[in-house]
Amino acid sequence: MLKDKRLAEAFAMTPSCRIAADIGTDHGMLGCELLTSGKCEYVWFTDISEPSLAKARTRAESLGLTDRAAFYLGDGALALPGRPDTAIIAGMGGNTIVHILSCGLSILRGSILVLGANTALFALRKWLCENAYSITDERAVSEAGRHYVLIRTQLGKSSYTWEELTAGPVLINKTDTQTREYFAFRCGCAKTALDGASKSSDADITCLKKEWELWRSLI
Repeated sequence: MLKDKRLAEAFAMTPSCRIAADIGTDHGMLGCELLTSGKCEYVWFTDISEPSLAKARTRAESLGLTDRAAFYLGDGALALPGRPDTAIIAGMGGNTIVHILSCGLSILRGSILVLGANTALFALRKWLCENAYSITDERAVSEAGRHYVLIRTQLGKSSYTWEELTAGPVLINKTDTQTREYFAFRCGCAKTALDGASKSSDADITCLKKEWELWRSLI
């Protein structure tokens, strides 16, 4: 059972499937949980760091999972031997995820994607929209003072407003505690940025004010 809330939410959002890819696996906790739970038949563990991949391999070996696990050293999806049913890319910034998706688009095209980012969510959602992906679920997670958003997406044309790209087309309609905490956090960040820009005579505060008003309306 995963104690880390972000990983637990990523696990919950991953559909049962034959092959899942845990891209940027690090310690391998998520991939191993997908195997031990029986949710996925096989898991491909990938990481650009050899020490991180070694940690994942050691964990899988200790749990007796190596017959259903494969380990690939390399950059994102480019390390994969083929297309997985589901790919999980979490624990990094949105721009890094966009880079991984852009480089590995031909490999991941058709996979369900579970993406976990703590920055640049607007850019990530915009990329998904521009590349014919539809966002089917979003969940906010708060842990130890940090806030994350997890996105599940699959092929399907979509068109999102500025508000939906900023706050999330699914999240924007949610009212659970985790989501409201996330909105409040983003509202505070936007207000700090707005206050700082307001002190500069050269700053264009229109966009900052628009974002702050959006977050304020959601809480």
